Amino acid sequence: MRRLGIAGAILVLAGCGVGGGDDSGGGTDGPVDGKVTGSITFQTWNLKGNYAGYFTGLVAAFEKEHPGTKVKWIDQPADGYSEKLSADAAAGTLPDVMDLGPEAGYTLAGAGKLLDIAKADPAAKADFLPAAWNAMTWAGIDGGTYGYPFYLNTGPSFFNTALLTKAGLDPKDLPKTYDELFTQAEKMAGFAKGAYSMLGRTPVIETFGTYGVELMNKDATAFTFNSAKGIELLTRYKKLYDAGALTEDILNEKQVGEVDKFKAGELGWLPGSAYNLADFKKNAPDIYQSVAIGPIVANAAPNMYIESLAVSSRTGNAATAVAFAKFATNRANQLAFAHKAAIFPATQNTLDDPYFTKDDGTDEGRVRVEAAAQIGRAVVYWPPAFSQAMVDELREQVALALKGDKSPKKALDDTVAFCNEKLRRA
Repeated sequence: MRRLGIAGAILVLAGCGVGGGDDSGGGTDGPVDGKVTGSITFQTWNLKGNYAGYFTGLVAAFEKEHPGTKVKWIDQPADGYSEKLSADAAAGTLPDVMDLGPEAGYTLAGAGKLLDIAKADPAAKADFLPAAWNAMTWAGIDGGTYGYPFYLNTGPSFFNTALLTKAGLDPKDLPKTYDELFTQAEKMAGFAKGAYSMLGRTPVIETFGTYGVELMNKDATAFTFNSAKGIELLTRYKKLYDAGALTEDILNEKQVGEVDKFKAGELGWLPGSAYNLADFKKNAPDIYQSVAIGPIVANAAPNMYIESLAVSSRTGNAATAVAFAKFATNRANQLAFAHKAAIFPATQNTLDDPYFTKDDGTDEGRVRVEAAAQIGRAVVYWPPAFSQAMVDELREQVALALKGDKSPKKALDDTVAFCNEKLRRA
């Protein structure tokens, strides 16, 4: 599974809008106070098409609760969003409140563009799940917290039971750990002879995390996934490749290709999200009939992704910006949004709501309950400092290791050296 948001795309988000002041402004040195009044700009990423009613109502409710306020909602399209972020950050025109994932947030926070919420609103920490709050708290940037957790996403595993049966596997004995997955993948390879496979991609950074590999040191100053445990994982993938359980064409495969292959009946396993099942039902009905749902495959805690609402350090109206971000991410509004979208709330006790614990008999309900049960144990493994250049380097080095051009140890040593050099220059 890659980083997934409501639009079903990578969580690299951006901003535009208002500015003013300097990078150290906006209450970064202590709690924000002042009257909640006046205008702010709030930006989301590609949400207007499906959720205009929700956000229009959210803004209206805030303005009603705080007479004298005006929230200008801007929704940017998906394409070019990260480039828009970079341009607006450089120009000093970020919005007051913006919808951000950790990677984009880390870059902005490192440049002094975001409010440290832990300082601006010290009481906020108690409102959120510890794992969600910690995911927006970065040791590499003075241990600050740079966004109110907005929503979480995780997903179950999807299995093509027709392929499992075809390969002599028991569709009632779905793998839960990597050991079980790899064993079944090798067995499937013996039957498939390259026509299909269990796995549809090479390991990504989250794979190392869910395998039990420490990705960075404690103070987030260096990547460490070239440890013995990391080498063990890549060595196991090399064994799968040699056994024909990974085909040549997936060496540079990204998630879009993985999903397409699953829908084409060429994969036995897909680490997915709540979005996938509806996609199967609509666009691959034959596969939908064969899909079994199981927990995410992991040797450690399951993985999840997070989205936040961050506040610009350059806002000219910190009191209203903080109040709105806090309002938009409170328990009631996160629960309401989860009813509209296939996401999960990041607030304390919200996952106890029957909506997340009671299977209503629908496909969506099954996926929701399965995935929600994972959130309490889940971790956001993706290091916010892990940039796209690092993603590409890991993919290329893994491919070299699988083809035998490098040993798994050499490939990971080279990847970590590349990543740590990038980190030092950041």
